[in-house]
Amino acid sequence: GVVAGRASTTDHSSAHSGATPDEGRCLMTPPSSARGGLGPLDEYPIHQVPQPIGWPGPSDRHFYDRCYFNAHDRTGDIFVISGMGYYPNLRTKDAFFLVTRGDQQTAVHLGGEIDDDRLDQRVGGYRLEVIEPLQKIRMVLEETEGLAADLTWEGSFEVVQEQRHVMRQGTRVTLDAQRFAQVGTWSGSLSVDGEEIAVDPDTWVGTRDRSWGIRPVGEAEPAGRPADFDGMWWLYVPMRFEDYAIVVIMQEDGDGIRTLNDCTRVWKDGRVEQLGWPQVTIRYTPGGRTPTGATLECATRQGPLRIEVESRLAVPLHFGGGYGGDQDWLHGQWHGESFVERRTYDLTSDAVRSMFMFGCVDHVGRAVVHENGTETEGFGLFEHFSVGRHEPSGFTDFFSVAP
Repeated sequence: GVVAGRASTTDHSSAHSGATPDEGRCLMTPPSSARGGLGPLDEYPIHQVPQPIGWPGPSDRHFYDRCYFNAHDRTGDIFVISGMGYYPNLRTKDAFFLVTRGDQQTAVHLGGEIDDDRLDQRVGGYRLEVIEPLQKIRMVLEETEGLAADLTWEGSFEVVQEQRHVMRQGTRVTLDAQRFAQVGTWSGSLSVDGEEIAVDPDTWVGTRDRSWGIRPVGEAEPAGRPADFDGMWWLYVPMRFEDYAIVVIMQEDGDGIRTLNDCTRVWKDGRVEQLGWPQVTIRYTPGGRTPTGATLECATRQGPLRIEVESRLAVPLHFGGGYGGDQDWLHGQWHGESFVERRTYDLTSDAVRSMFMFGCVDHVGRAVVHENGTETEGFGLFEHFSVGRHEPSGFTDFFSVAP
């Protein structure tokens, strides 16, 4: 038996059942040290379940805790996307740093064994320093395969707690996540193959998020019966304006039934507005599904609000970013201790173009808000994909494209 979390040294079952000494008894793997899975955060009254902070509540192998950042200078000449993830039930952690300029996309990937010190967020030469929680973060990539960076994030407005996001395939939960998002500015420098690039907060902006929960990560599991999935439409538009931030997140199924709708405006004085149930029109490149822009018809208590969004640079996250559909590297996979690699992609190649519409694409986004006869310009992220069927867009299967 197990008493107060300790394995009993007395076997009470074998004498009566004929079992061998090791049967009928709960065996526990001895800890590698006296402190077991305890880390620095276990000193604080923040526990939610009766186990160390480093041990997630659910035992689902897909539990994750990950952050995402992007940065650009508004021009569409360059887009930097980066992130770090912890996967305690897979015993791994990893990070990526991706730079897209023109038609070339380069990423470095880093991975290794997870540790118990969540206050020291690092994978190889990549690390994050929380200078001021929910406001100021430093990101450092020591020179790795030709890429390096020392960047500091400053939130322009308060973080936005998004709605809890849940998805199922049949009866199984495939996504159950909480996320917060923020828009802000960047300062510092980055280096690409010896070329130094200054990052000035007067021009460099971006968005970030942190999410945690359950989502597909790591090596693929046996599929079982094929899933009943025929389409998913996704739109994520966090934008930074001078006096406010707007964060729009929407998801629809193949019939156009909206399963997630979270549209918020946050003002500098802390006021929060809900922007209703936006009607969205995506403008696609003919012969494909890569958007050039979008129109979002929103509503406030005072009247209509229209957002016109345009793409200035498209970055497919499934080429080097590790998101769904990436054939080279996926979040949470084990590649060995101190893993490092570099991947470079030609975005004009047939291999990339043919797969563009089968994954999530992030865009350097410019937005103009039309409200009460005024126009307000902002910049941020325009993220969209429509995979499979989406009747409102005229996509009838996985291979149909815009006229």
